[in-house]
Amino acid sequence: MRRIVILNPKGGSGKTTLATNMAAYYASRGFPTALFDFDRQGSSTRWLKIRPSTLAAIHGVAAYHKAPGMTRSFQLRVPPGTTRVIVDTPAAIDPSRFDEFTRDAQAIVVPVLPSEIDIHACAKCIEHLLTTAKIKRREGRIAVVANRVRPNTLVFRSLMRFLESLDIPIKATFRESQNYIRSFELGLGVHEMQAERSLPDVEQWAPLVSWLESRDQALELGAEAAR
Repeated sequence: MRRIVILNPKGGSGKTTLATNMAAYYASRGFPTALFDFDRQGSSTRWLKIRPSTLAAIHGVAAYHKAPGMTRSFQLRVPPGTTRVIVDTPAAIDPSRFDEFTRDAQAIVVPVLPSEIDIHACAKCIEHLLTTAKIKRREGRIAVVANRVRPNTLVFRSLMRFLESLDIPIKATFRESQNYIRSFELGLGVHEMQAERSLPDVEQWAPLVSWLESRDQALELGAEAAR
């Protein structure tokens, strides 16, 4: 089972958009998928509720509240055979809790928007992942995604210079697109929209998907070597 965590304490960075689209991508390709929603706003949970029953099923866990009469471990269980777990983390999460969410994660994706405030917040997030959560760069578990970008703008160039300085891989740049808004309203991922409409957005996902698959291959090779 692969656990992919979407994390950035800065609200509005696009965590839920990433999490729902990633869950839809894996489910639509036949991977039994679970989506954990730790954000109090419950946006991922609302998206799941309007997801058409004709599409690939995604198991949802509304982890942002404690279910009455149920142990926490039972509430957070996933169906047998689940192979992909996507975690939509809460906003304003304290760095002391980073380890709680990332400990068993095979991949940690940090979205960042092209603004000075978001760039500063992303820098602090990466710093805490490396120090507080004690994730080592050589593990290759962290990737950054530039979200809602407008190429050829000064703030975009500033963002890319900053990301390159982190020595953390930038695995995708997502344009500002109405397709994400529309797909969310319909309970879809952009990969599940009509191809002629969503192709530019789907193409931008390719580097991130490729990185995630390479992480899977590395883990499988490591497991075989350990046998």
